Amino acid sequence: MLDMRKPYIVRFPMRGEWLAPNTPGSKIPSHGSNMLGTRYAYDFIQVNWDKKGWPSYKGGLLKYLMFGIPIRDYYCWGQEIYAPCNGVVVRAEDGFAERERASLFKDFAGAYTAAHHFDPKTGDARSVAGNFVVIKVEENVYAALCHLQTGSVQVTAGQKIKQGDRIGNVGHSGNSFGPHLHFQLMDSVDIETANGLPCAFEYYEVYRDGKWMAATNGIPTNKDRIRVLGGS
Repeated sequence: MLDMRKPYIVRFPMRGEWLAPNTPGSKIPSHGSNMLGTRYAYDFIQVNWDKKGWPSYKGGLLKYLMFGIPIRDYYCWGQEIYAPCNGVVVRAEDGFAERERASLFKDFAGAYTAAHHFDPKTGDARSVAGNFVVIKVEENVYAALCHLQTGSVQVTAGQKIKQGDRIGNVGHSGNSFGPHLHFQLMDSVDIETANGLPCAFEYYEVYRDGKWMAATNGIPTNKDRIRVLGGS
């Protein structure tokens, strides 16, 4: 049984249709590790539901493997991200460059290096998280939104924000296998040493048997086609 007892409830941080290829709704640790507060973390991408394999980019697999895909050709790149909760911004990092293309071999090499050589005591969190925002929700509860588009961060440290305020845009900065939003709750402001906390989303819809069905306080699996309409 998945260990998701008493998850903290937050609002889904984006609008439109999404897939969570890494989610605690399917496995824990969701990213295969407890490091960097990722135990219960989510990754969100947009895909073409009408094509076999649900690709997240325009263009074929061979092009991706041989040449990489320009990040502008990913469906989710540049999509707006919104605050999942009320709180205070305690970290807001921008200016970390994105790679112009997502490439399996180059991104895998970067991920291997990050996983095996990152030192939480001395390492720069941006080398893994890219451009990111951390929001203090309450004592010992922090929300982190990572891999944001360079130049898109809309908030600054010390700023009070409300649920639904724009945070930035989906990007491909840091240790990323393609543009996506990495979202997690954790018990410390320091991504480098934090422990992950379980969370669920107060409302979204799931597409099943040809119909959209409401989900409340839900945890999507890695097979769920989910959506949140504007203003939800």
